[in-house]
Amino acid sequence: MQFYKKTRSGPLSSLGKFLVKIIIIGAVLLIVTFLVDKIDFPSPNKKIEKIVPNENLRIVK
Repeated sequence: MQFYKKTRSGPLSSLGKFLVKIIIIGAVLLIVTFLVDKIDFPSPNKKIEKIVPNENLRIVK
């Protein structure tokens, strides 16, 4: 008795593998987004203010 290795899969199995990969990638992205949202990044406490001289401003009519 010889063993026969099936080297070609049907169209449903390749579609199923593709859908599983898409679902896994989506789940990983969702988990990463959720975890990054939980991190509390400190907000800047220094006020940034830049004074622009009037010489650089042009009036457009």
